[in-house]
This record gives sequence, structure tokens and C-alpha cells, in this order.
Amino acid sequence: METTKKTVLITGGTEGIGFELARLFAKDSYQLILVSRSEEKLHIASKSLETEFNVKVHTISVDLKNHENTKQLYQDIKELVGEVDVLINNVGQGEYGKFLDNNVDRELEIIHLNIGSYVILTKYFLKDMVERNRGKILNVGSIAGETPGPWQAVYHGTKAFVNSFTEAIRNEVKDTDITITLLRPGATDTEFFDKADMEESKMVQDGNLADPAKVAQDGYDALMAGKHSVTSGLMNKIMVGMANILPDNLAAESMNKQQKPKE
Repeated sequence: METTKKTVLITGGTEGIGFELARLFAKDSYQLILVSRSEEKLHIASKSLETEFNVKVHTISVDLKNHENTKQLYQDIKELVGEVDVLINNVGQGEYGKFLDNNVDRELEIIHLNIGSYVILTKYFLKDMVERNRGKILNVGSIAGETPGPWQAVYHGTKAFVNSFTEAIRNEVKDTDITITLLRPGATDTEFFDKADMEESKMVQDGNLADPAKVAQDGYDALMAGKHSVTSGLMNKIMVGMANILPDNLAAESMNKQQKPKE
């Protein structure tokens, strides 16, 4: 296999946007580290990438909902490859339904995963990047973070955190050569909706979902160009613009109509 000079770490890298990002980095001869809970999916994804692009792919099976696991992941990667040039925080889950009806333990798991893993990995790897004054981070947020989200209240809240957090830390390191980019996808054709038990929502039933390869390309291009953020898709750009104009109560009502079960 070809020896690569740069390494990218991708959480949730076995499917959807994460896997499509992995393909783009593999095409550019990066050494890959894919992180996921599923050893089977890691095996399938790594073999696919190694066969197609002749690059080295490391895989690590870990549950990032557990904060101690996430901290240990950093140490394991340091021992495995030493330096990580690019960090892609992509992992994320949701839970569909009314907040009053959903299980609080499951919602707390989502908060630990969608927020905790981003904070921990960014903290540790960004310190290394600043020390050597080199590196890139892509945080996968969402247009969901720009508006309140009935039927996915906790998920929207976690993405609001990611969007705000990314912009804040980017500002803090603006005088370095580190670039931090926020990718805001809209509803995308991945396994997210199946895992969130969201198949009945109007948004999914109407079938107007983005291609994960296109979303990944938008994020990759923005990251490599050193852009602060990118919203993938024209309609999503319009939705973000409208969310910035509408009062929160009207934005929430609009999202309620999109996400409630289709009659």
C-alpha cells in the first residue's frame, strides 16, 4: 500500500456523509482513521476504501456516547499514528417524537454523543494542532441547529450547540494557521432517519433528501479552502436565511409542519 503523508480522523465514517468524506480524502491519498461502534461496518468500509484507492485505513470500534471512551480514543490514536492532520467530527444521532414522550436516557445519550464527543476530540486534537500551528477541523453541524425543531427537540438543540461552538472556537484561533469549518447539511439520504425512527415524518415521506456525496463534496471543498462555514444545497441556504429572519415561534411552527407524521 502507498505510504501517505497526512492523516484524517473521521467519526461516523462508515456510512452516509462520513463515508463519502472518507472517499474524498482517500482519493487525495490521506491515511484514514475511521471510528464507529460497528466492527462489521468498519470492516466493510475499510476494505472498500483500501481496494478502490490503495490507501491505509485504520479502524477503531468505540462507543463515543461514553466520555471516558472518547478521551481514551485520543490516546489510542496518538499511539497508533502520532499526529492527526485533519479531524472530522461527524458522528450524530437523533430521536424522533414529542419531547414529553421520548425516553430521557436515550435523549441524554444523544447529548453525550452529539455534543460530548465533539467537545472532547476537538479539545485534545486542537491543542496539538495549535502547538504545531497546523491542522484542519470540520464539524458537521446542521441547518437543524439554526431553528427550533419540534419532533426532534433534543437533536436540534445539540446541533445548535455544534454550530455556535464551532464559530466560537474558530474565532479563538483566528490568529493561527488552523482552519475550523462548519458544514451545515439539510435532510440527507442516510440511515439517520431509520435509526431515529423518523420514517413517518412528512420530511422523509416526501422524499426530498440530499445526496450524501454532494454534501460531503461541499464540506470537503470548504474545508480545503479554509472557509468558515458552508450550507449544502440551495434550498437549505434559503431555509437558513428564513430562520434568521423569522421569530423563533414561527420558525418552530414551520419546522413542526415539516417534521410531524405525514397524514
